[in-house]
Amino acid sequence: MSARRVRPSLYISLDIEADGPIPGPYSMLSLGAAVAGTQDAEGFTAADPEKLTFYRELRPISEEFVPEALAVSGLDRDRLRTEGAEPAAALAEFGDWVREVAVGAQPVMCGYPASYDWMFLYWYLIRFTGASPFGHSGCLDMKTLYATKAGLPLRAVAKGSMPRDLLSRRRHTHHALDDAIEQAELFANLMAWPGNSQ
Repeated sequence: MSARRVRPSLYISLDIEADGPIPGPYSMLSLGAAVAGTQDAEGFTAADPEKLTFYRELRPISEEFVPEALAVSGLDRDRLRTEGAEPAAALAEFGDWVREVAVGAQPVMCGYPASYDWMFLYWYLIRFTGASPFGHSGCLDMKTLYATKAGLPLRAVAKGSMPRDLLSRRRHTHHALDDAIEQAELFANLMAWPGNSQ
């Protein structure tokens, strides 16, 4: 298939906050997303990460939680029990938002690292809506992208070891939308970075 006939990818930076290590026994408490940019046969075009965003806080789905995990986000489970969105409603809204911003393109979730956030997101999408707008594998890990371009083993990669000009100037706050926007900037910088010459 010619590269010119491939649908463009719309990259959506995503961050979640949860109260434990895995979905099911533990809950995703917030979900933030920001459109990072589009890639087509001509290359990557960064988006303004504050322009197209999504944020919801969710009602917990179980009584179990890990205090240390909950403390990272600072979210209040008691408040979310009454004020958090029902997961089915929130994830349906999120799916609609993804389909709306990705018209004409294939949406790809990107995260740093993507594995934890993707695990919760995909589980919640399938559990509460029965479908994922990203399909089952539409996810890109920024940590792997950097390791590949830098020529480093994956386990040697940390944000603190990256060139400073790749990093966003925004603080990592552990608020899902703040962090999704911050990571969208990192992603755009990584896509533009030629990497370390061999």
